Amino acid sequence: MKILVTGGAGFIGSNFVRRTLEDAYDGLEGAEVVVLDALTYSGNLENLAPIAHSPRYSFVHGDIRDAALLDRLLPGLDAVVHFAAESHVDRSVRDASAFVDTNVVGTQRLLDAALRAGVARFVHVSTDEVYGSIEAGSWREDHVLEPNSPYSASKAASDLLARSYHRTHGLDISITRCSNNYGPYHFPEKVIPLFVTNLIEGRRVPLYGTGANVRDWLHVDDHTRAIAAVLTRGRSGEIYNIGGGTELSNRELTELLLAATGRDWSYVELVEDRKGHDLRYSVDSSKIHRELGYEPLVPFEQGLADVVQWYRDHRSWWEPLTAKAALG
Repeated sequence: MKILVTGGAGFIGSNFVRRTLEDAYDGLEGAEVVVLDALTYSGNLENLAPIAHSPRYSFVHGDIRDAALLDRLLPGLDAVVHFAAESHVDRSVRDASAFVDTNVVGTQRLLDAALRAGVARFVHVSTDEVYGSIEAGSWREDHVLEPNSPYSASKAASDLLARSYHRTHGLDISITRCSNNYGPYHFPEKVIPLFVTNLIEGRRVPLYGTGANVRDWLHVDDHTRAIAAVLTRGRSGEIYNIGGGTELSNRELTELLLAATGRDWSYVELVEDRKGHDLRYSVDSSKIHRELGYEPLVPFEQGLADVVQWYRDHRSWWEPLTAKAALG
């Protein structure tokens, strides 16, 4: 099998690429991987360094909005796994234009190119944020979409485009919606890597509001294993929720990170809450468990400890990124 992975130099995409080329997934043994990434601020070729010399790997620097490039790349491919997206909510609040361009227009151009090339299989990777906020219970895949940020609205639009290409054109496509990911190689603007790197350096961390917002945490290894299962065995036209099964308030998460780094609450700065900040996310993952046998395997306590240690051991990866961010 030959797979195009868009956004494959990013956090989640690179994990999928590394594990695929390590033959970690049933049904993808020996697969060839072509990574397409625009290498914007969060794309990093260092994320792919462990497999860069694999004869089954190739990299193309380019944009999913470039239809001519896509028409050169996609013929002869067996599948597309579409990770490429603008994904940081705070950035979308400040300026939504890049989110519409990449997440909506880019997805549309990729879908059209897949049709023209006759790509046999397409997995569109999305987020639980498209559902909005839920006070109690968990969302099933058929829940109405009620996104509350420009980021999640752009992802909901891309989900609907993907679904429409299955219904209108018969494209063999599945959609995945995951809960909050954590793991190594996570760009240090997101909460766990931001807090860990700040606390390691003895800097304070910003906690929105009172820290009451609740998220379900999913290790990136579990997420990409589920995506591989959907790629190889998922039903066409179906949506699969992928949850981690560990719900924590941001305050609870902060307490765990303080303990893991040997810091106390004097290192926490309460800041004004984000506009439109969703209170709670929670997905019902029973469908992917029932149909594909998926369940998360990484215990959160161990996974979090491993992540903190990874950032301690990989300063050379994240220090240049945080220094660049400090310079604006």
